[in-house]
Amino acid sequence: MKNRSHFSMNVYSVMYSTLWLCLSFFTINSQASLPDFTDLVQETSPSVVNIATIKHANRYGDLAEQYNLPPEVPELFRHFFGQQDPNRTQPGQPRQEKFSLGSGFIISSDGYILTNNHVIKDADEIIVRLNDRRELIAQVIGADERSDLALLKVNAKGLPEVDLGNSDKLKVGEWVLAIGSPFGFDYSVTAGIVSAKGRSLPNESYVPFIQTDVAINPGNSGGPLFNLDGEVVGINSQIYTRSGGFMGVSFAIPISVAIDVAEQLKDKGKVSRGWLGVVIQEVNKDLAESFGLKQAKGALVAQLVPGSPAEKGGLQSGDIITAFNGQEIDLSSDLPHRVGRIKPGTKARLDIVRNGKSKTIRLVIGALPDGNDVKLGQATQNSDPQINRLGLVVSPVTTQQQHGYGSGVLVKKVINGRPAAMAGVAKGDVVIMIYGEKIHSVDDFNRIVKSLPKGRSVPMQIVRRGAAMFIPLRLTDK
Repeated sequence: MKNRSHFSMNVYSVMYSTLWLCLSFFTINSQASLPDFTDLVQETSPSVVNIATIKHANRYGDLAEQYNLPPEVPELFRHFFGQQDPNRTQPGQPRQEKFSLGSGFIISSDGYILTNNHVIKDADEIIVRLNDRRELIAQVIGADERSDLALLKVNAKGLPEVDLGNSDKLKVGEWVLAIGSPFGFDYSVTAGIVSAKGRSLPNESYVPFIQTDVAINPGNSGGPLFNLDGEVVGINSQIYTRSGGFMGVSFAIPISVAIDVAEQLKDKGKVSRGWLGVVIQEVNKDLAESFGLKQAKGALVAQLVPGSPAEKGGLQSGDIITAFNGQEIDLSSDLPHRVGRIKPGTKARLDIVRNGKSKTIRLVIGALPDGNDVKLGQATQNSDPQINRLGLVVSPVTTQQQHGYGSGVLVKKVINGRPAAMAGVAKGDVVIMIYGEKIHSVDDFNRIVKSLPKGRSVPMQIVRRGAAMFIPLRLTDK
């Protein structure tokens, strides 16, 4: 009995020892698999800078704006308005200024620095603080609002510059590290992984953002995003948040985009981008079916700008762009930044689907205009309102209602339960194309509607509040 007890104790002892060794091995391997950032931070921190911007406040006060007193008005009279001499600061009274903080990094030893445009926008003074605590006044070489980038210059030599990486080679899941000044805490280090690539954000059509889960907060803007080789692969720019603070989703501008912008700002003081001159929309499942596509992918051309490279090159409204220069277009948001990175005057190849058939178009890329003003044609129509099989009451459009498209019919009434209502057509929409045929009059509209196939979806192009779009129209009648 004693031997059996001793045997049992030995078995349990072996089991516990084995378990302890397994846990230790697992812990050691888990720790070994995590990167050590200490050397990377030590090597790269000297090339990261803190950026403070100063915007001078109005010294005349609220009454100055109300009465609009000129600077030459004597100080004696200004006291009646609660004002002081704009050329004097009373003893002990601090100068009224607004400060903002951001980050940046040195891209050349002679003092060129990259940061975000929103960090330095509208600043009266820009102060760059280096890792060795030196403070230098920076001048703006150029800024590009579309990419939210700015190139600065300080008067210094022999500065530590960053190593630039290749953001195109980044992989989802790869470790990355950010250094910046969140909330003014200089040289704060945060790390995470690449969550996604090629993200398009609202009003940011020309930047394929890198999405990460690196903690980014106010003050990190403009700072570098490093890979494990210590190379800059992005510029931390934005976060997605509902609380005002970091929520695990941050976005960085790819360094390949940033360097191209910086070089143009340095050479020309502005940035030139490629331009097609099209308004595009996403291809969803219903639209794909209505256009005869097997997959919901590509960029659907909803509108062409008159005289644009797209119109001159033979693109048509209703074409679906599936590839640009050999690169597939899965989402419509993929197209703008790919076109934007092409130099104006360059020939490009577009693979499209038109009326269910694949086709290739070659055209010359134009230069993106500074403004968005477009002059469009005009036309007038006269006919009587009618009702049709889609459940629509339509009428001719006035010149103003055409929104510059020069044709179409105005939707006066939508009958509930009919195909148009089920497709989302609303009163006030202008129908300009159905099933690939343009509509120039009410008679055109009625003729096209009568000839539509039964029991399938067809695309209808409408204009709503000045913007053209396609909607899938499902014809359920037998």
